Amino acid sequence: MPRALAWIIPAVAVLVVALGGLAVAIAIVSPNRTEGALDTELSDVTVTEATTPAPRPRPEPEPEPEPTADERCWPNFGGDPQRSLARPNATLGLPASRLLWTRALGDYMEYPPSYCEGVLYVNTFHGATYAIDAATGNVLWRRKGGVHASTPAIDGPRVIVSSHDGTVTALDRSSGSELWNVQTAGKVESSPLVVDGLAYFGSTDGRLYAVRSDTGRIRWAYQTGGRINASPSVYGRRVCVSTYAGSIFCLDRTTGDRIWSTYVRRDAFRYESFYASPSTDGARIYCVARSGKVVALDARSGRLLWTSRVGGYGYTTPAVADGRVFVGGFDGKLRALRATSGAEIWQVDTPGRILGAPFVAGGYVFFSILEQKTYGVRIADGQIVWRLPMGKYSPGIVTERTYYLSLNGRLLAFRGRDAPS
Repeated sequence: MPRALAWIIPAVAVLVVALGGLAVAIAIVSPNRTEGALDTELSDVTVTEATTPAPRPRPEPEPEPEPTADERCWPNFGGDPQRSLARPNATLGLPASRLLWTRALGDYMEYPPSYCEGVLYVNTFHGATYAIDAATGNVLWRRKGGVHASTPAIDGPRVIVSSHDGTVTALDRSSGSELWNVQTAGKVESSPLVVDGLAYFGSTDGRLYAVRSDTGRIRWAYQTGGRINASPSVYGRRVCVSTYAGSIFCLDRTTGDRIWSTYVRRDAFRYESFYASPSTDGARIYCVARSGKVVALDARSGRLLWTSRVGGYGYTTPAVADGRVFVGGFDGKLRALRATSGAEIWQVDTPGRILGAPFVAGGYVFFSILEQKTYGVRIADGQIVWRLPMGKYSPGIVTERTYYLSLNGRLLAFRGRDAPS
């Protein structure tokens, strides 16, 4: 045998063994990739309907020449079914220097309130849901429950609340009394969303649920195969959700049939993991992985269009407005990215870590850091133009005239500087 072959053959054999070992390692390290399926058994899920009659729809208010409450609702986490976290057409300006009111709730709020018809609804982390008069800050009612890391969803005469004890509960908006209850087989951190009479939410049991918002009866449940902490978004006929298994699923929101699913890789050995909720502008789905990777997928096909990054861990649901995507990371930087390409437009640096979602109000974007500060940034150039020495998670919401912030266990109401009186 020629001397060259004498060392080439063993070398090839070693290479084949090494490649085989690499393939085995990838198979062992990578989680199972599943396309999911509609779950029709649901033996570990119960639905309880209250024996009291369902609330009657509220009568239309008498027209008033000067309305006392802001008319546009912020009915769920994100403010709309797309979870855009944005009111780009708001004209109220920055928050005024003087508070309208403040209300201490004795516990922190990881997620901001919802608002409609002059009433705020907010969850405190260690177990209470409040209805608050938006004009005065007075408590209208309070209902104890499990751990709440979510925003209540407003649906006509109901408000729908999720809990870490695995329940999703509909309450009467006027009294706080229970109307129905769904008990899942996992924890529910997902903030519910109601569209056309169906309430959507995910559970750590891996299922995305669609239930009738008037009764709680399950229309469909889809087993994604991955833990869900995220809140689903809706656009058109699609409902989409991200999972800890590194997948993003888009389903037909009426039937639960899978339209597409995409698994995003972190590297050759692992998939990404998503805590943040997906937001959408209709053309693309945006989400931030826990590793800090930012992804944009084609909303129709699920094809990966672009990636970017935040520094450190990534837990912020992206805010989307006017062709820009706003994301923060544990490096304390808020970044504005171009929605079509992911190119960075600007970044603003702060001395802390960004965990909660930002929100957009007109020409400004607001965010908080875990080190208890909140900032307002001018979208045009990324300059910080407003500060508040309070904050931690997602800072709040906005209506036509008023900012409602949920910071350090307090609700605060600020009129906008340019808002009509």
